[in-house]
Amino acid sequence: MRAIQLREFGGPEVLELVDVPTPEPADGQVLVRVSRAGINFADTHQRENSYLAKFEVPLVPGAEVAGTVAHAAGDLREGQRVVALLGSGGYAEYALAPADTTFPLPNGLDDGPALALVLQGLTAWHLYHTSAKLQRGETVVVHAAAGGVGSLAVQLAKPFGAGRVIATASTEDKRRLALELGADAAVDPNADDLNGALREANGGAKVDVVLEMAGGRVFDESLKALAPFGRLVTYGLASREPNQLSNASLMQRSQAVVGFWLMHCLGRPDMMTEPVADLFERAARGELRPVVGETYPMSEVRRAHEDIQARRTSGKLLLDPAA
Repeated sequence: MRAIQLREFGGPEVLELVDVPTPEPADGQVLVRVSRAGINFADTHQRENSYLAKFEVPLVPGAEVAGTVAHAAGDLREGQRVVALLGSGGYAEYALAPADTTFPLPNGLDDGPALALVLQGLTAWHLYHTSAKLQRGETVVVHAAAGGVGSLAVQLAKPFGAGRVIATASTEDKRRLALELGADAAVDPNADDLNGALREANGGAKVDVVLEMAGGRVFDESLKALAPFGRLVTYGLASREPNQLSNASLMQRSQAVVGFWLMHCLGRPDMMTEPVADLFERAARGELRPVVGETYPMSEVRRAHEDIQARRTSGKLLLDPAA
């Protein structure tokens, strides 16, 4: 089968289109014939081996796929349309996934929206419910609001109880999109005084919850804008700049910083099944609109990684393994 493989870690140039054997499923695994693979910012970390989990080469990257079941397991059946989460192996014509993290797709839900709703939608769902424990009426800041997680988090904020939603995005077009998706205000994260800009967007008051995936300066400025008893949830490190925290400063301000990584939800069906069903139902009712971005041919995967790291993309990015 055709696949993208890493033989060494590094920049986009290490992504190679090769022929490799089709994987053989073990007990409890589903073999999916991939129609679309999801592309995530975390994949750029996987390519560099700079993320939370460490990998070994040769490696086929990619953590999520949509397609049809070629070899069934659990309650699934062959030919069924599914979306699946996996540790790696998604950038390929066929991928193995645990049956527990393979979800049947409802009629009418296309591959792109389904991929957005699972990995990135699950992340947004848990950022609010599990990590931030959002309370009714609280002000929420969503960074990278035009991205895969951010665009869904903006839409879920008020249904989950938020009072005011402040988005950040790096271009005027992306800020306009965030407002269309339901944000009350949109701020440039590159503002000289980001702390001040966030508070100004909240009528001069500090904010209650921040969903943050950049690290570095954005993390520090967001923490300054956080009210007493506020929670900053960090779920990414796009800047590659880790931050240092002082326990004394957290105590002084009665603030919390909470980390979230979706991989800790895998193997816990109660953290997967109900949220996925909720997201699918909201999409079916028209309450949630996954923003689907560009579909890249697998032969142009290097361009996809270059674009996502250069912040040239919006919404859910997809990879077509047949092209």
